[in-house]
This record gives sequence, structure tokens and C-alpha cells, in this order.
Amino acid sequence: MTRYVSTIRLVITRDVLRAARSQTEALHPLIFFALCVLLFPFAIGSDEGLLERIAPGILWVSALLSATLSLEQLFRSDYQDGSFELFVLSKASTLAISLGKSLTHWFISGLPILLMSIPLCLVLELNWATTQVFLASLFAGTLTMSFIGAAVSALTVGLRGGGLLLAMLILPLYIPVLIFGSAAASNAAQGLPAAAELYFLTGLLILAVTLAPWATAAALKIRLS
Repeated sequence: MTRYVSTIRLVITRDVLRAARSQTEALHPLIFFALCVLLFPFAIGSDEGLLERIAPGILWVSALLSATLSLEQLFRSDYQDGSFELFVLSKASTLAISLGKSLTHWFISGLPILLMSIPLCLVLELNWATTQVFLASLFAGTLTMSFIGAAVSALTVGLRGGGLLLAMLILPLYIPVLIFGSAAASNAAQGLPAAAELYFLTGLLILAVTLAPWATAAALKIRLS
């Protein structure tokens, strides 16, 4: 168990430091998220009522696309420099590596998107109650997307046109997260209860944490074989 936890900590520390040294790649999805959200007010005009109604959907779609944009780099460097082979030779747990990679993606992509959402909610004039529900849904949703996305990213790494293939495979899998996440924030904006949607998101997160690392580990073995 200690070796398992050490492997997860090593993977997270290594990848976070790598992202800190290469800040450009880490910042691209965050900049894309902010620009994507800020373009909508220019597109729909000055109708504040309309903007308030569609703001949760705008934020969620932008967050989903940004998280997808950052997935291609998750395993690419390790695949290119032979780190995967070294992990296997060292007999490290592939499941622990998969879990560490999923958490790394959330720390590098999901957490910054979550923090950036706070000022963007103010720009879109969401009230604090709606903002709280949106942040809660985004927290569960981005974690779920990181775990699911890691499995698909591992399966497509190294393939020609892998980025486009990754997006085509992963976006349909994100639809349930998008539906419940945007519905929770929309209900809160209308003064309706959002507990049911948050419970569904929590259930999806538990399912992803339970099953996705195994799928990621299997995908890594397929790509290494």
C-alpha cells in the first residue's frame, strides 16, 4: 500500500513540476476557457436576461472543451521519451500510475478552470447562490472528466491524428456530465432545488474513480504491447 501511494505521489509531483517548467502548454486550455466564455456576451448582445439564463451552459461547454484540449498532452511526453517502458521495467503499479495521471490532469487543468470560473461568473452576472452550485457541480464534473479522459487519452496516445480521434471519442462520454452540471446551475439560477443533479454528478464521479483507472491501466498495456 505504501509503494502504491508513493507511486501516485511521484507521478503527480513529476508531472506538476513538468507543467510548471512548460507553462505555455498549461496556460493554453485556461486561456481558451476564458476567451470562449468572454466571446458569448459579444455574440448575443446586451440582453442581460438571456445572458443570465444561458450562462451556466456557456460556462459548462467552455469548461468541457478546455478540459478536452489539455488531454492530448497527458501521456504524450511519457510515450515519446520512453517513460512508460521505464515504469514497466521498474514494476511500478500501472493502476497507481493511471490514478496519478488522472489526478495530475485535474490539478493542471480542472483546478485552474475551477478557480478561473469565479471571476467569469461575476462577468456573466450570476448571483452568489448560483455561483456556489455551479462551482460544486464543476468540481465534481471536472474530476469525473479527468478520470474518464485519462483512459481515452492513454488509448489514443501516439496515434496519427490522435488529437482529433481523442475529441471524437471523449466528447460523447462527457455528455451526461454536461447535462447534469448545467442543469444544476440552471435550476439554482431559477430558484429551483439542484440537489438531485449534484447527487447524480457525485454518483458519476464515484463510478469514474472506481472504474476509469482500471480502463486507463488496460489502455496503457495495449499501447505498450
